[in-house]
Amino acid sequence: MMVSDVDGKAGIIEEFVNRYKEIEPDVNIRMNLVGYSVIREQLPSQLEAGVGPDLAFVTNLGALQPYYVDLTPYVDAAVWEEAYGNVLPWYRAGQAEGIYGFHTEMTATGPYANLTMFDEAEVELPPPGSSWEDWAEATQAVMDNAGAYAGMVMDRSGHRFAGPAMSYGAQYFDADGNIVVDDGFQTFAQMMVDWHASGLMPPDIWPAVSGSKYANGNEMFFGQDVPFYMSGSWNVANVQSSVGDKFDWAVVPAPCGPEGCGVMPGGTGLVSFQSGDAAQEGAAAKFVAWMGAYDNAKEWYGRTFAIPANAQIQDEGIDYTAYGATEAVSEGLNTFAASVAVAAEETPQAFELQGSPFNFVIYNATTQYLAGVMNGELTMDEALDKISAELTENAR
Repeated sequence: MMVSDVDGKAGIIEEFVNRYKEIEPDVNIRMNLVGYSVIREQLPSQLEAGVGPDLAFVTNLGALQPYYVDLTPYVDAAVWEEAYGNVLPWYRAGQAEGIYGFHTEMTATGPYANLTMFDEAEVELPPPGSSWEDWAEATQAVMDNAGAYAGMVMDRSGHRFAGPAMSYGAQYFDADGNIVVDDGFQTFAQMMVDWHASGLMPPDIWPAVSGSKYANGNEMFFGQDVPFYMSGSWNVANVQSSVGDKFDWAVVPAPCGPEGCGVMPGGTGLVSFQSGDAAQEGAAAKFVAWMGAYDNAKEWYGRTFAIPANAQIQDEGIDYTAYGATEAVSEGLNTFAASVAVAAEETPQAFELQGSPFNFVIYNATTQYLAGVMNGELTMDEALDKISAELTENAR
């Protein structure tokens, strides 16, 4: 099993693995802890070469679809359709049927705010419904009044960029269903470039990393270098454990633009991969099916502070404080969940993009070429042309 421990969940899945060993003593699951970049950048090549793992936690759900083992023979398909029907299409990548994974976490992109920094700078927190410009003005005031290193940081990720870009009119698809860049995309791209040029956004994340590599802003937020961090719901447990009592923080509603308050839904799934060994594929698939069963899924969502993808568990709700979460975490998860509902109404293209097998083409091209603009290597027009060329070559 390949798993990234960037969000502290590896120890929990290992407990489930040990429990499963008691049920199926002949099945041995070895944990392979890797950095998230390995899953993003190396796992696809490993699978193509036939040397991938049997199991993995993945986020590139549609693009890896050709390698999944269909869980249908190992589950009650009707029960799974009812429980996970909203996310199963993301794994099918356009196919009509099949059950290809247990969605271990429904996620939403969104921001965290350091309330202590705002308070000490005597700057009011922008209210719900505020624009990205409002947040830029407020965080600039925190910089000016308290000497913060930067005002806002966003993970170096085209996925994090997409929701805000949709708020400014980015459609991401043309009339034929092809992924494209448009005026709305360019509008928010220019805002990002300008914020980096002014110092409101730091040079340490987007400009500092090469190519399309991912980088997060965790340490900058934890170290109180910035009062505003655009990340997502998957990070909430990590924020709680890393911040502790160093400062007060909160998940705040996503900033808005003229076309809405866009965020990207998504998440992580536990999947099993084809290996050519029918017995091994079956053993791996049965473990995924076991994890997705109601009782195990509910415990997993609760212990990992995850928004559930299981419809029944969503309706019932989870008392995260019973699993050790603080009130800030519980409130934060509710804020993230509400933002997904808003996005479904205002920026529905977010859900279409999440289900596209080509979404990582636009995500990677966004980071690579916008960073080139930030570094003065490209003009905005040149960057947009290069992004479009990547899409034409790799997303048709």
